[in-house]
Amino acid sequence: MLMMSFATAEFYSSMTKVDYLEASKTLKFTTKMNTAHISDAIKINPNTAGFEAEVKKYVNNNFDLYVNGGTRTLTFTGSQVNGESVWVYFEANGVTDISTIRIKNTILLSTFPKQFNLVNIAYKGNQKTMNFQRGKEVNEVRF
Repeated sequence: MLMMSFATAEFYSSMTKVDYLEASKTLKFTTKMNTAHISDAIKINPNTAGFEAEVKKYVNNNFDLYVNGGTRTLTFTGSQVNGESVWVYFEANGVTDISTIRIKNTILLSTFPKQFNLVNIAYKGNQKTMNFQRGKEVNEVRF
């Protein structure tokens, strides 16, 4: 009986991996989301031609990056649907030295009240983790 209660519970999450590429002074972002969840949020079928453009617009409107207190522009570099997951790729160029990274991550928070977003950042051998949920949409780490 207890196992059956877990079978119907939906888990709403996204995971973002951030890697700093020193040679190109670039922060590369890879975000993994549930295909059905992002499709519900943007109200478009993932198998249609306009899906990638809508995902790009959605991520641009729901993910903000500040490095050392300054706003950074995110450049969308692509996405791919792989079954139950959508992978979204974007980057911030011209990032030299990082002392703080502040992120506002509202991905799927307005659509799913129990959404949980995780961001893992790798910078010059240091790892930092940020968590986001309703009521805690902004987080900052120091290096």
